[in-house]
Amino acid sequence: MPVAALWTVVFVVAFGTNVPTPLLLVYRDTLGLGPNVLTAAFGVYAAGLIPALLLAGPASDRLGRRPVVVPFVVLAGLVSVLFLAAGSSVAVLFLGRFLQGAVSGVVFSVGTAWLGELVGEPGRSARLTTIALAAGWAGGPLTAGLLGQWAPLPTVLPYLVHVALMVVAIALLRGVPETLPPERRRTAGPIVNLGVPAGTRKPFLLVVVPVAFGVFTFPSTAATVLPLLLVPQMPGIAVAVAGIVAGVTLSTGALVPPLQRRLGAPRAGPLGMALGALGLGVALAGLALGAWPLLLPASLLLGAGYGLCLASCLATVARLARPDQRGALTGTFYACAYLGFGVPFAISALAVDGDLTGPLAGLAVVTAVAAGVLALPGARRLVTA
Repeated sequence: MPVAALWTVVFVVAFGTNVPTPLLLVYRDTLGLGPNVLTAAFGVYAAGLIPALLLAGPASDRLGRRPVVVPFVVLAGLVSVLFLAAGSSVAVLFLGRFLQGAVSGVVFSVGTAWLGELVGEPGRSARLTTIALAAGWAGGPLTAGLLGQWAPLPTVLPYLVHVALMVVAIALLRGVPETLPPERRRTAGPIVNLGVPAGTRKPFLLVVVPVAFGVFTFPSTAATVLPLLLVPQMPGIAVAVAGIVAGVTLSTGALVPPLQRRLGAPRAGPLGMALGALGLGVALAGLALGAWPLLLPASLLLGAGYGLCLASCLATVARLARPDQRGALTGTFYACAYLGFGVPFAISALAVDGDLTGPLAGLAVVTAVAAGVLALPGARRLVTA
């Protein structure tokens, strides 16, 4: 089935984007990297991703989905091959993360629009997309963390696993048809098109954008900042724990779309932000007590928050977008969401004498306040009118 094939492609590409996440602790030792460089290596992903998001959506609205997605799916496999040399080169590590961002920007935005058109029903397509992305994002770091901790060649074997999966994904793409016929394609307009219809700019800016920022703030903080802080309490298991924390956070996100369906998008977004704030609070308690096992409940809460925020935004965007601008608006949403990948670097940069507790507490407070504001009846009316 074309839907199952494209779902698998999105899953496999998402799997690869987080393979390097737990391995950052390995690179820290092999390459002698400090906390700022580590979080920058994680965040440079967004530098490649955001321009790709803004360009790929409008390009697919002009050219069709297949011509834009297929080359970047192939590139996803080649990037994992490039990462085989990252264990001995900081430049390759940064280049690989940048290219992963570019690949993700194209495949996730245009692939989401493509999958939505194959499915036909906005709510179901949003749930399928959320599950594909969350399961892939969870499987990558979980596999890499376990292999990186206990298998030989920790900076090589995880990428070879992904290359094998990419061979299958590329083969499956052959059976996925184009869904945007020539008569529905845009023939004019700017190269960069945000795709926000004039009548929906207010709800997009005041509701979708804040919730979107929470989407990747929660898992990126869980996957990088929290394990990094508790490394001294995890001798001999830090890489595995980092992979498990990232895997639990992201897999939890794959389980909550049915809850979003019951709540509705206007309520699911604020609840997701509130759960994220609570997860950050539990993580702060773990840091204060030096109790790394508290990372598990924190990751569950952060994962539920991220999954609800993602499903809520995708459902809302599907309602707001015009058919000929669905790719552009989906890309704009993801560009806003992926700004969250810069949060770990910001936390590290704001730390005083290496203490990340203050910036992390500030993030928890801001998230809680945003959740409260978005839960107000006026905010819900903006996206239900």
